[in-house]
Amino acid sequence: MPIQSICVYCGSQPGRDPAYIAAGRALGKSIAAHGLRLVYGGGTKGIMGAVAAGVLENGGRVTGIIPEFLVDMEATRQSLTKLDELIVTEDMHARKHAMFERSDAFVTLPGGIGTLEEIVEIMTWGQLGRHEKPMVFANIGGFWNPMLDLVDHMREQGFIHRAHLVQPMVIDEVADIVPAILDRSEGRTPPQGQEDVISRL
Repeated sequence: MPIQSICVYCGSQPGRDPAYIAAGRALGKSIAAHGLRLVYGGGTKGIMGAVAAGVLENGGRVTGIIPEFLVDMEATRQSLTKLDELIVTEDMHARKHAMFERSDAFVTLPGGIGTLEEIVEIMTWGQLGRHEKPMVFANIGGFWNPMLDLVDHMREQGFIHRAHLVQPMVIDEVADIVPAILDRSEGRTPPQGQEDVISRL
C-alpha cells in the first residue's frame, strides 16, 4: 500500500533542547512537502504543536485525534479549529486505535512516558503480526539511545523474538525520515547512512 499518512508520536512539552522543537517543525514541513497527511495526538503545544504547525504552514493536511479530557491540557479549543480534521475520542484507548487505523507509518520524536508507551505498543503489534507498517525512531541528539540500549538488553536476556516482524528504523537526521519511509514502503533499501535498522532485535 502506498504511504498516504504518517503518524507522529511526540511530547506535548517542548523539552529542554531547542533542537526538539526545531525537529518537530522540520518533520512537519517534510511531511507536507511529500504530499502526505499528518496523523497525531491533537495537541497544539510543545513538540506536538511544532509538528502540526510545520505541516499547516506548508500547505499540508493534519488529522488531530485527542480524547475529550486532554483537550484543555494539550491544546486550546480555539487552536484546534486550525486543523483540517479533528477527532475527539472518549478515552486514550479509542484515540490510539483511531491513530493506528488512519496511519500508514509511525515516527517517534522525543517525548515522555506517553510517547514511549505509544511506540512500544506499535512495536508489540508488529511483533504479533498485526501490521507491517514502517516505524521510525527520530533519534534527535541521541535522545532514544537509552531506549535502544534497553531493547538490546532485553534481546540479550532472551525476551525478544520474531525480530523479522519488528524492524524500526533509527534515523538521526529529520530530512532523511520521510524518504526512508517511502523507500521502505516501496521495497527499496534506503541509501547508506539514511537508516540504522535495529537488527539486534
